[in-house]
Amino acid sequence: MTSSHRPLSILHTESSTGWGGQEIRILTEARGMLDRGHRVMLLTPANAEILPAAQRMGVPVEAIDIERKRVGSLLKLRAWISRHGRDYDVVNTHSSTDSWLVAIASATLKHAPPLVRTRHVSTPINNKFSTRWLYRDATAHIVTTGESLRQQLHRDNGYALDRMTSVRTGIDLNRFLPLDKRAMRAKLGVEDAPTLGILATLRDWKGHQHLLEAFVVLRNTFPDWRLIIIGDGPERERLTASVEKLGLGDRVKLVGNQENVPEWLSTLDLFVLPSYGSEGVPQGIMQAMACGLPVVATPVGAVGEAVQDKQTGLMTEPRNPAALAATLATLMGDNTLRERMGAASLAYARANFGIDIMLDRMLDVFQRAAAGRGAASRA
Repeated sequence: MTSSHRPLSILHTESSTGWGGQEIRILTEARGMLDRGHRVMLLTPANAEILPAAQRMGVPVEAIDIERKRVGSLLKLRAWISRHGRDYDVVNTHSSTDSWLVAIASATLKHAPPLVRTRHVSTPINNKFSTRWLYRDATAHIVTTGESLRQQLHRDNGYALDRMTSVRTGIDLNRFLPLDKRAMRAKLGVEDAPTLGILATLRDWKGHQHLLEAFVVLRNTFPDWRLIIIGDGPERERLTASVEKLGLGDRVKLVGNQENVPEWLSTLDLFVLPSYGSEGVPQGIMQAMACGLPVVATPVGAVGEAVQDKQTGLMTEPRNPAALAATLATLMGDNTLRERMGAASLAYARANFGIDIMLDRMLDVFQRAAAGRGAASRA
């Protein structure tokens, strides 16, 4: 499905300097908008990992000092918006710092574009007066990456449902699809053995340590199984040490960030994400399902909007390695069940995770915000 919207000029801001699903979502969406004929610009700090990634994807990007909430950063951003704000129909902010900087700068300017705030995670928002100003007054519309996040903001913060839209991240289903398992293992130098895998930034709340502890419990029952950890991040050194300490060095492979993610996912028989932190709908899970993998996950954030418990995979209790081991064992020991749930994952992904769904819904949001700006200027 494609949209009939008029071409828009969309400004994105991202103050985070790290790399993960949020940054991938921004670039996937931006690239998709460009391919549809819209104009896009991204503002981000010079040391942000998203900057060179944007350049590689052909997404226009400009470095600006918005990493921290400082007066100097505010003044630089205000000057940029003062010069270029008229050229954009909407500004889409993504992290706390850039959202505050954009909101305050825009409040002092006459022709700033309306602000759309995307909430990528389920971290609670406080109810301070200043925060309520940011979300209720300074923001034209709030986008969440899962319906449960939208309902959470309505329940806990009182934000009106008609000022929020849930837009799950979309993925390229022409890229993420099942590939020949043995061929991918041979190509990537992966042992041709039953394989469990995780794709996530190496952060503590993604549950990698719990996964390693569960794998220790399973190693005698399932001696042929291997574990591949795809991704990088601040926990890499600690996890590498933990692999050695637990005696898993011959059965666990940390491969870092990979560009050819579908190929790595296709080496797996089972995908796991034992997160216990704030999540939207994790892209790793969606990508794994699009590659035809059954999933073991935890019911945090909006994970349940992707993993259909007992259909496309199994849910397990967070922060509980013993429970995780038991849940994994159910699928590791039953090839027929894995195949059935993998087929259900693939079907669900193809029906629900396509990038066009995300782009159409975001364009609807941007169009309404831009229309509101036009109405305000005519009033």
